[in-house]
Amino acid sequence: MLNPNNPTVMFMRVFIAARIQRARRLEGGASALEWVLISALLIGVALAVGKIILDKLTKKADSLDLG
Repeated sequence: MLNPNNPTVMFMRVFIAARIQRARRLEGGASALEWVLISALLIGVALAVGKIILDKLTKKADSLDLG
């Protein structure tokens, strides 16, 4: 068990409390959520386009007569 009078423990308690207070005051959470949603959408589109291109290349490669 950690000693609550230890200077390191006291520092961490104050540091974490300050971070929590600052996070409660910030109103940038919605903006971060928007960036996550936009990024997820763009990644999904990129994956879909990549799959379409891969399927077309595979189909074309399979249709080549090498013999």
